Amino acid sequence: MLTIGTIVMGAADVRRAADFWGAALGYVPRDGAVDADWTVLVPAEGPGPGLALGLSTSPVQDRPRVHLDLYAADAAEQEAEVARLVALGARQVDWDAYPEDPDFVVLADPEGNRFCVIDATHG
Repeated sequence: MLTIGTIVMGAADVRRAADFWGAALGYVPRDGAVDADWTVLVPAEGPGPGLALGLSTSPVQDRPRVHLDLYAADAAEQEAEVARLVALGARQVDWDAYPEDPDFVVLADPEGNRFCVIDATHG
């Protein structure tokens, strides 16, 4: 059976993206250093999928077909994590497709890549 080993994202500035995602997720460069063209981040402790960042000149999609969902334990943690990620350089996206009672908040990393922070206890 296959498993997800690495999630790959494009970045115009791989070092900036690695700094953000490393701080956001508690990840470190797998090879000890960040290359300007390609790097793989892995959990500093414990198991988890890698996050590969590759140099890309493609424009960021407003509605990406694939994105990261980051789970928070509850609504209070979701709110705290959104604030922490914004302090790290993310920005909240004015998302026009929120349902009436959303369990997620849409953010964009410093590169503009969209991702969600989910309240895992919300229905």
